[in-house]
Amino acid sequence: MTKHPAIQKPYPNALKVWLYIGLFMLLVQVVVGGITRLTGSGLSITKWEIVTGTIPPTNDTDWNIEFDLYKDTPQYREINEGMSLSDFKFIYFWEYIHRFWARTMGLVFLIPFVFFWLRGHIDKTLARGLGLVVLLAVLAASFGWIMVASGLIERPWVNAYKLAIHLSIAFCVYAALLWTFLKAFHGRIATIDVKYIRLMKVFMILLAVQIFAGGVMSGMKAGVIYPTWPDMNGDIIPQVIFNTSEYTVENFNFYDRNLLLPALVHIVHRTIAYIVFILGVYIGIKIIRSTEHSTLRRAAGMLIIMLIMQVVLGIWTVLSCQGKIPVLQGVLHQAGALFLLTASLYLFYLLDGKSSKSVES
Repeated sequence: MTKHPAIQKPYPNALKVWLYIGLFMLLVQVVVGGITRLTGSGLSITKWEIVTGTIPPTNDTDWNIEFDLYKDTPQYREINEGMSLSDFKFIYFWEYIHRFWARTMGLVFLIPFVFFWLRGHIDKTLARGLGLVVLLAVLAASFGWIMVASGLIERPWVNAYKLAIHLSIAFCVYAALLWTFLKAFHGRIATIDVKYIRLMKVFMILLAVQIFAGGVMSGMKAGVIYPTWPDMNGDIIPQVIFNTSEYTVENFNFYDRNLLLPALVHIVHRTIAYIVFILGVYIGIKIIRSTEHSTLRRAAGMLIIMLIMQVVLGIWTVLSCQGKIPVLQGVLHQAGALFLLTASLYLFYLLDGKSSKSVES
């Protein structure tokens, strides 16, 4: 059992394992989602069938039916025309796994939740946290279909803005579950200077914006257009950025037909990355130097390590975008963002000493 002074009734360790499993499954879902996006698999399943879609095609007739539905999409006509059935099965596999894993997560959440609820292990505080997780998960699933539908009518790929929203909501699901887990099983430290809490709030806001910008950049395939670093095809700032006549609603909507938006989102993503890195390292070093609390020092050190790792992965990904976004680097960079979010939320939680709980040094 895990018990804190602010908790009247301890939570069983089985509940802790359950939340751990949930966090791990969300991490896998983000990774699979990245693979699905980078392999162009997201539009291979043209219907949203929550129940009947659980079972994939099992014979040649069913496979041909699914393939024929895909042939009616803009992606097939403009990009994949003439692809073989075996190639279709490959992209279908990743989209199917992405949806199947989401369904599995629903069951893994629901069945233990009912069990723990009936046993009286879920109090109001935990119920509120888990309720938020459920709402965000439903929103992520619903927006996932909205995102897919955006690529089934006119464009041969999903809308970059909707992709970024879907990714951001998925990260919010993970963040909400992690925060709920920390509140249930981890104490806080209320002895740190309040200025670090304020800096961490600014850092968390910038990180959230950066995650969204990364989703937009990925959806626009901006890395393929500017696969160089620290310059952008020879310029620190592309000249198209200074051409005010390019800033039109049409260009923002049809970002795939001009260089402005890929260049603009590239600049935004890189600039925020530099700011987040400098601010995060500054906060981490200051905390390490100002406290003897071992837990807090480890958390600050982990933040610094995750920041360095994510910057290296980002540069590696950009430099590898020669003609297309590399699946390995792209997925690692996306997963790295989730690990960075984990380290950031953990440190922020420790610093936010509003709780009466505390952890030993």
